[in-house]
Amino acid sequence: MQTLVGLDPSVLRPAFSRFPSGVAAISAEVQDVPRGLVASSFTVGVSLEPPLVLFAVQKSSETWPVLRQASRLGISVLSQNHGQVCRQIASKSGDRFAGINFHKSEGGAILIPGSALWMECEIVSESEAGDHLVVVLEVKSVEDYPETEPLVFHGSTFRRLVS
Repeated sequence: MQTLVGLDPSVLRPAFSRFPSGVAAISAEVQDVPRGLVASSFTVGVSLEPPLVLFAVQKSSETWPVLRQASRLGISVLSQNHGQVCRQIASKSGDRFAGINFHKSEGGAILIPGSALWMECEIVSESEAGDHLVVVLEVKSVEDYPETEPLVFHGSTFRRLVS
């Protein structure tokens, strides 16, 4: 057991990485350009009536101010085969969608084929939470692919579910 001394990010980051989470790509076309970011903070089931989900994004994100202009956001819960796709969409430079096959909805939401779950959402609210913004989204449509295993992020690396 490691005793946590201090609360600086170099201590907190590895401690927080002990909690496994799924990985979601949040994407849309904005001004005719596909834009996206990746969130391991994505949470479903915030509310069923109305259907709400949420994620947290760093205030320093250069992508979120552009992406939030979209009328609809696509949420793709990435599959265990999307490790490279995840890294590419999360990158800080280059064309994040170069070579990535994607589906664009009529509302401009971008969805990644082969994902475990697709949702098309609208922004309900944003709230400050420390160095992040918590973004609440209302789900407008959903496509579930139960045969597809999700990508899991744990211990700062990608993992697979094992039965």
